[in-house]
Amino acid sequence: MKRVAVLVLATGLLLLGGCASQQTTTEKAQQYQDPKDPLESFNRTMWDFNYEILDEYILRPTAVAYVDYMPQIARTGLLNVAENLEEPSNGLNNLLQGKLDGTFISLGRFLLNSTVGLLGLIDVASEIGLEAQEEEFGEVLGKWGVDTGPYLMVPALGPTDVRSSVGDYVDSAYLPIDGLNFYLSFLRIGIKALESRASVIQQEQQLNSSADPYAFVKSAYFQNLEFKVKDGKIEKSEEEEALEDDIDAFLDDF
Repeated sequence: MKRVAVLVLATGLLLLGGCASQQTTTEKAQQYQDPKDPLESFNRTMWDFNYEILDEYILRPTAVAYVDYMPQIARTGLLNVAENLEEPSNGLNNLLQGKLDGTFISLGRFLLNSTVGLLGLIDVASEIGLEAQEEEFGEVLGKWGVDTGPYLMVPALGPTDVRSSVGDYVDSAYLPIDGLNFYLSFLRIGIKALESRASVIQQEQQLNSSADPYAFVKSAYFQNLEFKVKDGKIEKSEEEEALEDDIDAFLDDF
């Protein structure tokens, strides 16, 4: 319960601060030179293009229509098929990190869902307790100590980095994804993109209320990368732990 209170308090302070000085904060953010974002000028231009044009006029309306008119059972089945095609790469990427349990679970999921699950339409594996062990080659590189490299905002594709881009290319070379023709590949990517976009519709207000949406997305992107590479075990600095202790003490007194 205390964690919820901390989140509410922090969110309220951020939103109030953002509303009061949004323009000033944005200007300061643009003056700061982020070492992970040496192409910030270009990236911000691509962000404006992606978010204010492609997302507003194409991706978001398509995602909303997809959710409104596609039956939930069909959406679930299509997403299951798209994700089932990634199970072999999940298995190999688990193996490259020494996660043998994840390797066998991923391969077992692929065999079970591809057969009993009708080519992946039905996630039979999850029903019997074999939960997905998703791993990307970019995470493998991160485990091996490879740095993310420069941050990139790619037209139509959104945020990425050099390490993740290399990882995505390698993942696309695994069976059976590498055997898909253009149309099946486009369908697989499109389904995942629509589901991903639909899943964040409820969080749009938080993004729009932030002082600098571009910086907000970049920060969230790198935090998510760190979370995945470290399997959710994020190390906090002494300053962050001290701040959290102060907030907890404040809430106890409150």
